Amino acid sequence: MAQCVQSVQEFIQDSFVPMVAVLCSEDAERVTRKNSLSFPELLRPFCRLTSEGHLRDPNNQVVVVKGLRISVTGINTRPPQTPEMHRLLSQAVSVCQPPEGSPANVITAGDYDLNISATTPWFETYRENFLQSMPASEHEFLNHYLACMLVVSSCEAVPTEQFLKLSQEQHRIQHSGEYTHPKWFIPNTLKYYVLLHDISEGDEQRADSVYEDMKQRYGTQGCYLLKINSRSGSTGADEQMPDPWSQYLHKTSIHNPVKSAVSNAVENNIDGPLVFADDNETHPLQLDQPTDAGYPSNNASQSVNNVDMTRPQKQASVTSHTTPTPRGTCLTLNDHDHIRQFIQEFTFRGLLPHIEKNIRQLNDQLVSRKGLSRSLFSATKKLFGGGKVPEKSIAELKNTAGLLYPSEAPELQIRKMADLCFLVQHYELAYNCYHTAKKDFLSDQAMLYAAGALEMAAVAAFLQSGAPRPYPAHYMDTAIQTYRDVCKNMLLAERCCLLSAEILKSQTKYSDAATLLIKMTSEDSDLRSALLLEQAAHCFINMRGPMVRKFAFHMILAGHRFSKAGQKRHALRCYCQALQVYKGKGWALAEDHINFTIGRQSFTLRQPDNAVAAFRHILINDSKQSAVQQTAFLREYLYVYKVRNTHRLLLRLTGMYSTSCIMEALTLFSTGEKQAATHVSLDQEFDRDLSPLWRELEERVVAVVNRGAVPITFQPSQCCLNSQTDNLRYPLAVVEEPIIVEVVFRNPLKIPLALSALCLLWKFTPKDFSDPQGNTAGETITNEKASLKETMALNDIIDTQVIPEFTISPEETKVARLKLLPHKTGELHVLGVVYNLGTGEVDNSEGSLAEDLMCVRGQQNLEIQGPRLNMTKEEKTSVTYGPDHRLDPIITPLMPLLEVFFINFPTGLLCGEIRKAWVEFVNVSAVPLTGLRVASTHPEFFTFGSAASDLTPVTPTAAEHCSAYKTVAMPPSVEIVSLVSPAAFGVTSGDRPVVAEIPLSQGVLGPGEALQIPLWLRGPDREGVHEINFLFYYESTEKTAKLSHRVLRHTAFICASRSLSVRATASRSNTLHSRERETEERQEGEEKNGSMLVFVDVENINTSEAGVREFHIVQVSSSSRQWRLHKCINPVGDKDSKLASRERGKLCFKATRCRTEEGGASTTSEKYTFADLNLGNEQIVSSTTPCADFFFRRGLPSEPRRGGVSTGGASQIWRQSGTDDGVTNIVKKCSEVELDIIVLWKAYVVEDNKQLILEGQLHVALQTIGKEACSLSQKEKNVLLNLQQSNTIRPTSEDFMFLTFFFLLFSSLCMVPVTLTLSNCSLAQVDVIVDLRHKTTSPESLEVHGSFSWLGQTQYKLQLQAQEVYRLSLKACFFQAGVYNLGTPRVFAKLAQTSAMCETSQQSAMPALIIINSV
Repeated sequence: MAQCVQSVQEFIQDSFVPMVAVLCSEDAERVTRKNSLSFPELLRPFCRLTSEGHLRDPNNQVVVVKGLRISVTGINTRPPQTPEMHRLLSQAVSVCQPPEGSPANVITAGDYDLNISATTPWFETYRENFLQSMPASEHEFLNHYLACMLVVSSCEAVPTEQFLKLSQEQHRIQHSGEYTHPKWFIPNTLKYYVLLHDISEGDEQRADSVYEDMKQRYGTQGCYLLKINSRSGSTGADEQMPDPWSQYLHKTSIHNPVKSAVSNAVENNIDGPLVFADDNETHPLQLDQPTDAGYPSNNASQSVNNVDMTRPQKQASVTSHTTPTPRGTCLTLNDHDHIRQFIQEFTFRGLLPHIEKNIRQLNDQLVSRKGLSRSLFSATKKLFGGGKVPEKSIAELKNTAGLLYPSEAPELQIRKMADLCFLVQHYELAYNCYHTAKKDFLSDQAMLYAAGALEMAAVAAFLQSGAPRPYPAHYMDTAIQTYRDVCKNMLLAERCCLLSAEILKSQTKYSDAATLLIKMTSEDSDLRSALLLEQAAHCFINMRGPMVRKFAFHMILAGHRFSKAGQKRHALRCYCQALQVYKGKGWALAEDHINFTIGRQSFTLRQPDNAVAAFRHILINDSKQSAVQQTAFLREYLYVYKVRNTHRLLLRLTGMYSTSCIMEALTLFSTGEKQAATHVSLDQEFDRDLSPLWRELEERVVAVVNRGAVPITFQPSQCCLNSQTDNLRYPLAVVEEPIIVEVVFRNPLKIPLALSALCLLWKFTPKDFSDPQGNTAGETITNEKASLKETMALNDIIDTQVIPEFTISPEETKVARLKLLPHKTGELHVLGVVYNLGTGEVDNSEGSLAEDLMCVRGQQNLEIQGPRLNMTKEEKTSVTYGPDHRLDPIITPLMPLLEVFFINFPTGLLCGEIRKAWVEFVNVSAVPLTGLRVASTHPEFFTFGSAASDLTPVTPTAAEHCSAYKTVAMPPSVEIVSLVSPAAFGVTSGDRPVVAEIPLSQGVLGPGEALQIPLWLRGPDREGVHEINFLFYYESTEKTAKLSHRVLRHTAFICASRSLSVRATASRSNTLHSRERETEERQEGEEKNGSMLVFVDVENINTSEAGVREFHIVQVSSSSRQWRLHKCINPVGDKDSKLASRERGKLCFKATRCRTEEGGASTTSEKYTFADLNLGNEQIVSSTTPCADFFFRRGLPSEPRRGGVSTGGASQIWRQSGTDDGVTNIVKKCSEVELDIIVLWKAYVVEDNKQLILEGQLHVALQTIGKEACSLSQKEKNVLLNLQQSNTIRPTSEDFMFLTFFFLLFSSLCMVPVTLTLSNCSLAQVDVIVDLRHKTTSPESLEVHGSFSWLGQTQYKLQLQAQEVYRLSLKACFFQAGVYNLGTPRVFAKLAQTSAMCETSQQSAMPALIIINSV
């Protein structure tokens, strides 16, 4: 139980006090009414004695009475009826609420920190009023009057006559038999005569004279002169006197109702006729009607529980707002002392002697009637000793609750004596008497009397000083069971329970006390059950090991019963205390029930904020309630919210960190062959890795525009902002362009939610950014509280999109995109969303949305928390968040807006395939744009052509069946040579042109204008899916301070498939000069320029997954500053260069040095020589777009060799160096070559029963003589090699220059003369060793050389002068027919001047194959 102000001893003593009745004359009542008090009310604050009293028991032992309190009440012959008593008790509990600001009792139990009321004053008030309102019963005498005060004013003409009348009236009420109430303790009631003297009006001498006469008549111990009203009410109005009556007056209303006519007649008008109740109208608690005892039946209980609490609450509210009536205004502190002394005199000289006398008389009567020679005290051992009769159980006893003893019965006399001893705190004698009476009553099976004796015996045993015997709790249990089950008297059972629970609590037996309190709950009284359940809950929490969940459960039960009893505030308090236990512990259903009840009770008590918070808690969390229950919760919530009439937060429906914002129009969708640039959209997922890539591309364009330097104030463009972007800066938006905010809504309920009229809330501050200072052009405006008419006017400033209907299915996460269209420049702040909320219920019969009357207007703010700051020490040690301005855009002046469309843009290409597409640029804004540029992560993938390109045909339709190349009809012949400068194709340095400028007519694209230009694409050299990023950069013709440029992004995905693999090798030419007659000048020029052989190995590595049937090598071109392909020297008659799947062809070309006269000596090193060798009847001009564009964009071209191979340069280096390192560099440079091979091919594809022709080009860069170069990367070559090794198909034909010899049948050997030509390409003297012994170095040589031998000398040592050509004659011997490789001699060379240098192996010039046939 909760803490109480009084101790348990004080509580019990105050519950059973001597009762004193009061009869006043009319004049005496008038005297007291000057103080707005009746006489009993006047005495009430002074009825507790401040000093000890004494009396002697029958054994002449002194009994000390401490802190005795007496109860002085007016005689009321008709007590309040049961419904009235219940109403008054309910009112007493209702008006007693926990004081605000009172300290709470914080109890820590495990993981719980509970904030619980330390005291329950409403329970103490109920208990006190209940005990004091107990009606007097026949089976006990504790509530019977012991004495009666007869009060007469000294102003009476003959006071003694008034005393006589009052005395006779008292005698008539007690002994006439007309009244069953009140009850009197003994027939000879003590009458105490009080002469009330008004000092301010009466004659004091006359009063003294009358008092002297009274002492002669009634004795000094039976009368008293009380002098009051020492001052008049007018003189004492200004003085502040203490008011000790205020705390007692609410109790007076129960004992002395103001509206009782009988009380008024008896107390106020003794001379007039007395109107009493009808004799036939008996008290409902009378013993002869046990069935009516206790609380009423169910029907009456319902009427009591459903008491209209508005009336007492209204009265309380009126009292609180009106000035209280002053009391005791005519009394001084001396008068207070007079009243206090009067009570003490009455008690010590009148009441206690009277009680002592009656105890002795009763003791003597009992001794004489029992025939005992000794007093009751000497017979205690015999009475309470052996010979006990075993007590019968309650179930075995017959219902004798209605048994009545005569007033002179010995059993009642013992009970009277016990009650008298109990009232004067003689608990030992009282216990003995109760125990004796209990045995007699049980013998007679008078169960009501026995239960009363058991109850008081247990209390007396507990109150005995020194505790000679333990508290007999079983006495109380038996008494409660008898009252409740046998006697059907719940009033007495409740009183017994209250006493026993308080005693058990004082002994820290909280578990027993809680069990007892719970047993007393029933359906007949909700108020009693609620109070007892609450006290039981406090018992559970106050145990040594607090039982938290039991506390919460019984608090909920108590709250439920409080609610049924009409005690809404107490019900709300109980549920709130229980919620502390269930909140956040996984008890979802219990927590929902508690919050739902709290919401209802708060709404009933006109606390809408608390009601909304409670209902909202049910709806925002993941509830386990059924859909039907959630519908009920939502309707209640909407109703409360509607009554609340506010526009604050409703349901937590949005994900704040999922809020995104885009500052430009949404990307257009692609239609047919016309594909719009992807740019940025809310549908795209944010890629953190791509963000720095776009920033780098934009920085490159900005650097190009600003002549290589990026401005310090540069900030990358951000069009789409979300939780992962950098939102520290204010984003920039453009006037007349939409701002789209994406808000994620999540419906946590199992029922649909219907949102309507969904739109954004904002505030806007107009500013003129054309002004350098940016002064505010107007006041801040907002649509947060705008009416419909004002909203229409605000649309001229910020046009706000409204979504008429937005339904969210159960447990669905749905995205809403809300649009704002600014019409003025300034600063915009998006505050939140506003909507109408209702339930999206569907009528099953109609199949349409049911009419929802509970549709309310709600608002939810978008308060976004920025990133956690963790840079400085203070930020690391604290939780600090940075700003997030994604919803705070700055509206800038008009800017151009570009849209880009790609026409016939492919999604799949073969590696190296050339495809022609078209790009359309459209300016959809109202201002012109300029400075259009494009940057890409893969500049080698596309080209817009050079400035001198032939752009015909000019439309995509006309170019549908045309070749992407510029072709010229020409039969195969010697090379076609042309000189090209890299600058013509946008290459001005060694790097690839990452940024390309797009030509515009007069440099400007006007408003609404469109431009179509061709775009050539080349499939990536590596197979797979490639992501190509384009960044289009453009500016406005009018520069603005806020926004200098804009960008448009596009991402394309290209799937590249295998096509051809090209390998090339350059070798020094070892062919002899033509034996035909040539002029001397031609021979000298050829030897001077030099030549070499280029072997090109082309393999079809396509796996036919793209439907490619065969590839045709249509042309081989070269590009170099120093070399050019001269002619093709393939075997005669092999004109077909097609390759089927997995076939490989080998081509051999002769390359010569470029003539200086082709481009002039000054421009040769700056321009590239393109040489075209077509294998068909069409020549592709490789020096024009797109072939040359992709050549220059393929990567870094071969750099010119400093010092080159020119005679002058090499001689100069040789002369300057003169060291071994210099000689080594010279030799190394002699092996370097700068020659790029371009293989152009066509492929035939069958698609939709149509044959298409694809075309493309592959690049191979030769850099070193004898070192193989490939068009594939090293990784791709390894993969391809593994595939070839696992394939059983080998090429059967080799396209080389063959020598054919015939093997004679009659001879077993075939000898062939061979000439080995050695050429010193350096300018130094070289020592050469030729080793003819077989030593195969590659698998290919093993395949072709066969078994043969060199005849004659196997090793030669030679010395070659600078640039000397030496021919060595050899002879080879073959043993059988076959194909042989004669290129097996190993050649080692070293500089003649170096002695310690090892010989360097020289790779053979080429595989020299010979075919030996049988004749």
